[in-house]
Amino acid sequence: MKNPTPLQSLILLSLIALLAACTRDGPSATTTTLPQAQVATAPLPAYQRELSGSLLNVPNGADVELALLAVDQRGRPQALLGNIQLRGTGKPLAFRLPFNPETFNKHSRIELHGRANQAGRLILRLPEQPIARSETQALGELRLVPAP
Repeated sequence: MKNPTPLQSLILLSLIALLAACTRDGPSATTTTLPQAQVATAPLPAYQRELSGSLLNVPNGADVELALLAVDQRGRPQALLGNIQLRGTGKPLAFRLPFNPETFNKHSRIELHGRANQAGRLILRLPEQPIARSETQALGELRLVPAP
């Protein structure tokens, strides 16, 4: 059997990481979960930046995950730069997603992705939001749309 090339090893590792992230039931070590009251008041460490805004169309009790991802030219995830999990309230859902700007600058294409689950079923998704700068940004109101 032939030894795998470094590119094949990287692709295999990326696929395994992506599958593991998709099947994970609980929050990971890199996940920040804050009660809604703390979302607006928690101080940001000096070495981090953040994306903030509010999510529209999230039903009460839905579990929402936002992820800041480095993606390749085909839109496939390459690295997780930050993520948070929130619980829908039926009202606009404020969020603050911290990230390290140093890791942001190592990748050429960064996108904000989101999804909402209710009763273990994917119900909504956030259309990919390109993020061009590694600065703190207010994204405003983002609408989740029905998941296919």
